[in-house]
Amino acid sequence: MTVLQYDPKQVSLIIGGHIVTGFADDDFIEVERDEDAFTKKTGVDGITTRAKVNTRTGHLTVRLMQSSASNDILTGFALKDEASNGGQVPILCKDGLGRSVFSSESGWVKKFPKSTWKKDVNQWEWTIETGALDIFLGGN
Repeated sequence: MTVLQYDPKQVSLIIGGHIVTGFADDDFIEVERDEDAFTKKTGVDGITTRAKVNTRTGHLTVRLMQSSASNDILTGFALKDEASNGGQVPILCKDGLGRSVFSSESGWVKKFPKSTWKKDVNQWEWTIETGALDIFLGGN
């Protein structure tokens, strides 16, 4: 019998050529499209029509430990975007033990995360918006 495997350390995220490290515990990357693939309308006579939504934009939510050096890199991208509109970078997220791949030629920091300091180590949540987001959700 085959035993399949998942290892969160084998999930890689590359933003603008930088390999992101220092992920928070538990949910550390979320990826999703902004729109449904289709909308539908049903008339009073019960006939349903669907319309294809051609928007393929998306976003990633990345949770990093406050100690992660990747916070510095994402801050740099955000500051460059504010100063010169030059913060758009390619995005690649891949499960090294599986077949899932998410990518976009153009991603940017939506805004700086809410920053709080407390008694324990905190995590900072970054939202990365994308242009067209290519998704292949595969198994392990």
